[in-house]
Amino acid sequence: MPYHFTPKVVTANALLEGDVVYLTNIDTWTRDLKDAILLTDDADADLRLLQAEAQTGIVVGAYLADMKDGPDGPEPSHFREAFRRKGPSNYAHGKQEQF
Repeated sequence: MPYHFTPKVVTANALLEGDVVYLTNIDTWTRDLKDAILLTDDADADLRLLQAEAQTGIVVGAYLADMKDGPDGPEPSHFREAFRRKGPSNYAHGKQEQF
């Protein structure tokens, strides 16, 4: 069966604050998923992940997260990423009040 690449974003946690961050098309980090670059090429995704993992003074735990293209940019295709983007789950505060 042939391999089918699904769109992804590079995501991690900001080293100092712990916030979920996403890689942008200019290789900077954003806390807003709509500003993340949606990667549709396997080789490009792997390269950007390697570059993100090397930024040990900025982010930790970088990985590729499955996404889908939405009207306002990338959207989570799995509940884990939808959950992560809202922040801590212990009580509603900060980002959780926006969703």
